Amino acid sequence: MSSITRGVRRMAFQALFQLEAHNGQGLDLIARGLDEEHPTVPANDRALAMKLAQDAWANRFEADKIMAELAPTWPAHRQAAVDRAILRLAHFDMTKGSGKTKPKVVVNDSVEFAKEFSTEKSPGFVNALLDKVLKQVLGSAAGSEDAVEPRPPV
Repeated sequence: MSSITRGVRRMAFQALFQLEAHNGQGLDLIARGLDEEHPTVPANDRALAMKLAQDAWANRFEADKIMAELAPTWPAHRQAAVDRAILRLAHFDMTKGSGKTKPKVVVNDSVEFAKEFSTEKSPGFVNALLDKVLKQVLGSAAGSEDAVEPRPPV
């Protein structure tokens, strides 16, 4: 799998959000929705987005467990559905994805999705959790060159 672009990751986020809304059902309908919503995007990119969403959905329990450990007062059931989808997708991409996309890029894209699609406080929440995941993935201390500086609350 090649590096995932922001556009592919955005479509994967949209598909993952819909997968949760339909409890993992309706893959064909969701894929057709991506085709209709993004007709100029190459078919292989849409297929890659669906694969990424399906893989993140299959890995959701592990992602939710990690997020609950990192933010015990905000387990998955208390998170906004948009934030939950963003976090699940980012966790999968950073821990089980192709490894060709730098984790820092995944964090940045995820924060941008939170700014665009979620609440005023979501970008800070998403950034704080994914910064912790990033540090785990990199096995680094806070001073690593790849660490993301926490953003001030919005």
